[in-house]
Amino acid sequence: MLWILRFSGFFSAAMMMVVLSPSFQSFPPAEAIRSSQIDGPRFHLSQSESHLQFSFRKAPPFGNAGGCSRSRGKPGVCDPGLVHVAITLDVEYLRGSMAAVHSILQHSRCPDSIFFHFLVSETSLETLVASIFPNLNFEVYYFDPNIVKDLISTSVRQALQQPLNYARNYLADLLEPCVARVIYLDSDLVVVDDIGKLWSTSLGKKTIGAPEYCHANFSKYFTDRFWSNKRLSGTFSGRQPCYFNTGVMVIDLVKWRHVGYTKRIEKWMEIQKKERIYELGSLPPFLLVFGGHIAPIDHRWNQHGLGGDNVRGSCRALHPGPVSLLHWSGSGKPWLRLDSKQPCPLDALWAPYDLYGYSS
Repeated sequence: MLWILRFSGFFSAAMMMVVLSPSFQSFPPAEAIRSSQIDGPRFHLSQSESHLQFSFRKAPPFGNAGGCSRSRGKPGVCDPGLVHVAITLDVEYLRGSMAAVHSILQHSRCPDSIFFHFLVSETSLETLVASIFPNLNFEVYYFDPNIVKDLISTSVRQALQQPLNYARNYLADLLEPCVARVIYLDSDLVVVDDIGKLWSTSLGKKTIGAPEYCHANFSKYFTDRFWSNKRLSGTFSGRQPCYFNTGVMVIDLVKWRHVGYTKRIEKWMEIQKKERIYELGSLPPFLLVFGGHIAPIDHRWNQHGLGGDNVRGSCRALHPGPVSLLHWSGSGKPWLRLDSKQPCPLDALWAPYDLYGYSS
């Protein structure tokens, strides 16, 4: 297929850059955070940020391959057979979100069967999304920042304190009750495989599925105060928790709603406000609630950490093994590095999905 040849070319080029670049390094896992030259109409952001002199190109149409179930007209959110994907939208990471959607559609065998759930908290972007992807199946959901305003504590990076980072905690409440399962994805990634494969992953009796990284130093995600307090650290008694990145999760919303996991996460956020038991943002509460209770998914579905860390210009390598999803978690985003003419080698693999460009 043509996209395989194109991706192979970009991947080969990036790998050559990895070999030649002396600054390319490998680092331990970092927390996930939010974030083709195609001729066609250009659509401008209608935001008040007039300094953003950019426009979006219209994405090409994507049709189902043979064997996909087809429905008359656009499917409703409750139609059976849909693959549900949730992504946040805000101005700062909008470019990444649109690239993620583009990549999913391009590599999906049945793009007409994908339904996107966009979570927003600051502005209405529905018209813009419809302009870029005219045939997209989607709904926009408003997440009220006041829900978590009093629960968010300071973090090592200000970006981790944004209320929309916590919208994933409330997917079971925000999405329609008929939506029984959803794939949650961060805005700083691209999918290079059929997302239907991730959707079909068995969770068994678990509520969440995600790639686990048991080699990571799990203790570093919590403060000494937490580990020295048996009342708090005892929550991990009887389990073997491993680090997992919350930027890629398959979630059973039926089980989530039944158990009431949102309240459990909120409880840990309340404890954090009083006792300071971690330094990161929205990740640790998930580790506290679900660590050791995760359905493991193949690592190919979250090649994360490509955004590096807080060291300016740092680059990270891929984990060994096959790749189905590339994730620029960390402080460095590919669109910013590409624009500044200081990209990391693997940023070349994100560029083909970018629908954002300088307006004329």
